[in-house]
Formats: sequence, C-alpha cells, structure tokens
Amino acid sequence: MTGSAVERAARAWLTHLDVERGVSANTLKAYRRDIARWTAYLDSIGVDDPAAVTERHVTEFLIRLREGDADHPPLKANSAGRTLVAVRGLHRFLALEGDVATDPAAAVSPPPPPSRLPKAITVSEVERLLDAAAVGDTAGSLRDRALLELLYGTGARISEAVGLDIDDVDVEAGVVRLEGKGGKQRLVPLGSYAKKTLTAYLVRGRGTFSAKGKGTPAIFLNQRGSRLSRQSAWSILRSAAERANLTGHLSPHTLRHSFATHLLEGGADVRVVQELLGHASVTTTQVYTLVTVQQLREVYAQSHPRAR
Repeated sequence: MTGSAVERAARAWLTHLDVERGVSANTLKAYRRDIARWTAYLDSIGVDDPAAVTERHVTEFLIRLREGDADHPPLKANSAGRTLVAVRGLHRFLALEGDVATDPAAAVSPPPPPSRLPKAITVSEVERLLDAAAVGDTAGSLRDRALLELLYGTGARISEAVGLDIDDVDVEAGVVRLEGKGGKQRLVPLGSYAKKTLTAYLVRGRGTFSAKGKGTPAIFLNQRGSRLSRQSAWSILRSAAERANLTGHLSPHTLRHSFATHLLEGGADVRVVQELLGHASVTTTQVYTLVTVQQLREVYAQSHPRAR
C-alpha cells in the first residue's frame, strides 16, 4: 500500500467508517475531503507518522483553516469545526486501535460559532404588529391582541404566556406572575396597553371560548375552549406579521428581544432587565446591550462628521 503512514492510517479510518460504521456516501465524501486537507498539511510540515502528530500540530492546522492560505480561503467557524471533527475522529480511531499511544486531537476544541445578536424590531414595527392583530371586535381578535401585547409588554417567553392561568394575573394591581425555566417564578409589571387589552379580552372575549370547553383556568384559550398551544400562538403572530407587512423572520421570541432592547434603549438598568426576563445570570442579559451599542455605532457613523 503506497503513501505515507499518515495517509495509510487515513485510508484505514475511512474504510472503517464505510464498512463497519456504514456512514452515508455524502458523509464519507466530506470526511475524505477534510482528511485529505489534514494529511496534505502534515506532509507540508514534514510529518509522515501518526505517532509524531502533536496537539500543537492540530491547533496550528485549525488556525490555518480559519486564516486560509495561498491555496485555500479562510473557513468560517462551522466549516473549520467540521474539518476538526474529521481530524479528531481519525486520531481517536488510531488511539482506540492501539496504533498510537495518545490522541493528540482530543483536547483541541472547535472554534466557537459567531455570536448572533438577538433580533429586535423597532417600536413603530411593534405598533404595526399589534394593530394588525386586532382585526374587528371578535373574541379571537381580542385574544390575539391581548396575547401579543402581553408578550411585548412583559418580555414573557411564549411558553410562559400560554401557560398563564387566571390566578396568575392581577389586572387591577397591574402585575403578572410568570413561571420560567426550572419552575422559577417572577412578578412582572403590566403596562397600561397590556392591562387594557387583557381586560377587554377577559371581559368580552374569553367567555366565548370557555363556554365550549371544560372549565380550564388558562387565560388564553383556543376555539375548543382548551389552553392555547405554542403552535397556535406562533400562528397568531405570523398572521399579524403578514397583515402588518413585516418581512423577515419574526417569532414570539422577537417580541421578548424587542422588550429587552427597548427597555435598555430607554435607560433601564441591565440588572432590572435581568429580573424582568427571568435570567439567572446577568451575563445572559448583557447580550442585549450589544444590540444597543451596535445601534449607537450606526447612528454615530451616519451622523458624526468625523466618523469615517
């Protein structure tokens, strides 16, 4: 069998994946391509024995993937991570087979994916969305408007909103009790708009639905008088977004992101927003400050005479 010891080891691993593991043809093709780049890299630095590969070699190869070279463009984090998976698979196989004493790739982690800032919409877009939810004066439109007002007005997760019972809301006091992850409860104020629309739904809309059901305590009900599902709530938002002509990806979590972003833009302390969102750590909430910093940069770049 021709080729260096590294290349022979790579072929043995690929054969193992094909014959013994039965991976798909597409997966095998991707692994073959990734391992070919790895073996070519080792050959370029004069390493032709799997036992001579060190953790430093794997780390430097990962850096090369991210930075690119004369023959290859830089890879994004996900693509570089996929290639590293192939490299780790090869050396894990060699270690388990006893061909090498240690696995040099075991401690090398894939690059973290780029942080994705939460998607928030503007206040005017929120208003368009909420107005579009109230089509006519039916029980359904009262419910839909109340649901979306509550999602935006409290920053509730969709599961928290549809999980609300009558006893969880004190409209007169203007407060709602939300149960978040791990059963952790928090009290969140109800704004005037949420109070108004929720009152209208409870007085003039909910009874239409509850008359068809079996006496569930849920606030938001479907046409059968049962608790509204997350899927139905998502459908309500999507329909309102279409009527409001809001393009792009819009989800119930978008309103939660917008709630947090608009509070911070209005001067709210990040720890207050943390409590309102029900985050266990303020670090989780601080991602929203990146949104507002980005907006500040954009305004600065457009407005300041010496920004460019």
